[in-house]
Amino acid sequence: MTPSSRIDVRKTYKLYVGGAFPRSESGHSYEVHDHKGRFVANAALASRKDARDAVVAARKAFGGWSGRTAYNRAQVLYRIAEVMEDRRPQFVEAVRQSEGLSAAKAGAVVDQAIDRLVWYAGWADKITQVVGGANPVAGPFFNLSTPEPTGVVAVLAPQGSSLLGLVSVVAPVIVTGNTCVVVSSAERPLPAVTFAEVLATSDVPGGVVNLLTGDLDRTAPTLASHMDVNALDLTGLAGDPGRATELEATAAENLKRVRRAPGSEPDWSLDQGLGRMTDFLETKTVWHPIGS
Repeated sequence: MTPSSRIDVRKTYKLYVGGAFPRSESGHSYEVHDHKGRFVANAALASRKDARDAVVAARKAFGGWSGRTAYNRAQVLYRIAEVMEDRRPQFVEAVRQSEGLSAAKAGAVVDQAIDRLVWYAGWADKITQVVGGANPVAGPFFNLSTPEPTGVVAVLAPQGSSLLGLVSVVAPVIVTGNTCVVVSSAERPLPAVTFAEVLATSDVPGGVVNLLTGDLDRTAPTLASHMDVNALDLTGLAGDPGRATELEATAAENLKRVRRAPGSEPDWSLDQGLGRMTDFLETKTVWHPIGS
């Protein structure tokens, strides 16, 4: 068989739940096209049941992940960056196909995504010193406040920035000890599913990050109403205040922390600050008497 007559191997990308790659329980998939509308691959069309399964996996992983030292979580995030660096050409091609960028611009986006992982890894054992500390009180007591992870966070990833935006919303959630269920960009899932393959082959425990692909309307309401989801990041609904408000109202049923959808998708190339870490931290204050 000559190279020109070889038949392409058509891919069907699966979900990433609990460290494994299951098909959607619905059995459905959808076509993924590049920026010019050409067929690239199939991706699993996640269902409400898939979203619930992902929450179960995230909750199961939370105890072990949140119990790790901050230094160890930093090592794990750095390892993700190492594996991404090794697979850089694949990410460049995925971003180029998804976002219609030149190879040079796609390469710059991949470099920024890797650098952002390293940046957040550096904050793992420093965030407590910045947002926690000893509080002055009038009495013979020590009064100490320390941040702790919120729990399971449902993240609606950016719809436009399929890799840098994705990394920018996932890294701050997990570096502080949370676990998450992420719904990727529906039209641009290829960088996200490639990122899931990196997670599976790095040191990230199964269930810490769970990734769903497909229509937001199938999974987002389930995640917003789920009683075992502690927080909700609506970044993926940037510029869609109607749907964002509906999900905020749904999330209020069990008092989830909600990061509201911005008016437009942020410029992910800018410094992201500490807000995405502190939004999903709780403050524990401990009183202890001074003296014997």
